[in-house]
Amino acid sequence: PSVLDSFALLSGQLNTLNKVLKHEKTPLLRNQVIIPLVLSPDRDEEIMRQTEGRVPVFSHEVVPDHLRTKPDPEVEEQEKQLITDAARISPDVAQKQIQSLNKMCSNLLEKISKEERESESGGLRQNKQTFNPADTNALVAAVAFGKGLSNRRPPGSGTSVQSAQPGAGAIIAGASGMQQVPMSGAPAQQQPMLAGVQMPQTGQPGKS
Repeated sequence: PSVLDSFALLSGQLNTLNKVLKHEKTPLLRNQVIIPLVLSPDRDEEIMRQTEGRVPVFSHEVVPDHLRTKPDPEVEEQEKQLITDAARISPDVAQKQIQSLNKMCSNLLEKISKEERESESGGLRQNKQTFNPADTNALVAAVAFGKGLSNRRPPGSGTSVQSAQPGAGAIIAGASGMQQVPMSGAPAQQQPMLAGVQMPQTGQPGKS
């Protein structure tokens, strides 16, 4: 009998609910969002996406906070106290306090923006490159491996250098391998030498 009585009670309530839902003034449930569907302590990626990462799980711990329609009693008491205090302040005093608060906020924002600009400029100075990597690599390659250096040596360095003109013959730049040759038409005396090369006398034909 108790089961039948409970069933009869539930059946009557369901009939009443169906009548209410079928009424023309009742909105469609498909247009309404009814939560929670499932309470789970596991991480829900769909809730993370919908809440932009603010609510990772929808469990019994967070549901009362997220679905409440009224604040906590302590918060209500604080709001009432603030409203009472605000009603006691005259408009002139309130305007002065507002101006003072705006000034403090403006000074604080200016300091914050100044610190950000200084930090950004400091970071740019630290990240600014003060050398050319290509030039550095070329210099290291030249010093370590001789890359890019010319094989030519200047005359007078103690080594023989071939003449650029064909048939001109070899000129010995070193004084050790140089013999003095008397000039034709001139007395057999030593000719002046410059850097190991015999120089002809002025006005006298000669050859090296």
